[in-house]
Amino acid sequence: MYSIGSIMILLMAFFLPLQAVDYTTKPEVKRFLKTMHYRYGFKRDTLQKWFKDVRKESRVPRRKRSLVHVGHCYSKGSWDRYSYQYLRRVGGGVYFMRKFHDTLMRAYKRYGVPPEYITAIIGIESDYGTTRGDYFVFDRLVHLSFDKNDRRAKFYQKQLIALLRLVAREKINPKKIRGSSSGAIGLAQFIPSTYKSFAVDFNHDGKKQMNNVVDAIGSIAYYLKRHHWQKGEDVAVRVRYEGNRFDALKTGYRYTYNRADLEGIEPREPFNYHGRVRLIKLERNSYDELWYGGRNFYVITRYNQSAYYAMSVHQLAQKIKKTYQKRYGKF
Repeated sequence: MYSIGSIMILLMAFFLPLQAVDYTTKPEVKRFLKTMHYRYGFKRDTLQKWFKDVRKESRVPRRKRSLVHVGHCYSKGSWDRYSYQYLRRVGGGVYFMRKFHDTLMRAYKRYGVPPEYITAIIGIESDYGTTRGDYFVFDRLVHLSFDKNDRRAKFYQKQLIALLRLVAREKINPKKIRGSSSGAIGLAQFIPSTYKSFAVDFNHDGKKQMNNVVDAIGSIAYYLKRHHWQKGEDVAVRVRYEGNRFDALKTGYRYTYNRADLEGIEPREPFNYHGRVRLIKLERNSYDELWYGGRNFYVITRYNQSAYYAMSVHQLAQKIKKTYQKRYGKF
């Protein structure tokens, strides 16, 4: 049993405000605030308030941390470890597709992106909206922009500008926004600079809202379409090859081949794609899975530049589609 004293200490730790840091004294921040005032019209008092009270710890307290992407880790069994956290999300995806059937079909008709791929991306990025993110995005971007130990400070300053302009347009308090360690926000996990070009007002309420499901569905479909998603083309197919490990050719989304030149490598099932293919290797404990990736597979890597990520999207999408059809029939 806990004593009354220990319970009081725990309660105080939970409710006490997070320790804050005053960034307005830094010369580079002063220059940044001048730019935000003169170039973008932000009020000085508002900027001073935000930057004078930056949380020292930008992680959201007392949350279970989600696993990170490890898409560039290619040790034996890396695919088993990477995919485990995502390919279990089939049930949530089926429920999501059922609930937002009409919106997903509207996105498909407008942009040509199948509902299961939009659903799979939302499932991987935000677990269908249940995960808002482990960081307070404003505070995180301030740390990354102005703490001297980050080599990508200029990139994060660009994201910080985009975030502040976004919250000004949408009338949101930047201190309340949660997201990833790199500043990605919303169900679609767009970085702030992506919103201006790719977020869409899919529910026609005059706003492009970060955590609105309808806007997220439309924005993901639009993003993929803008990166040249081809309606009706298959994404990937598993192929046969001789042996248990594949090292004969370079693999990954960056390298393409004519199928006629890939002697001894054949699809295990029909593949509705006739362009150059990518060889995608998934390393398992005792063997390598090898896949053809088509043009749409490459498009998914524009969302996250990892072959493992794109393959997780593809496989989760196919599992969701198959399970949905078994339960409810054709989507």
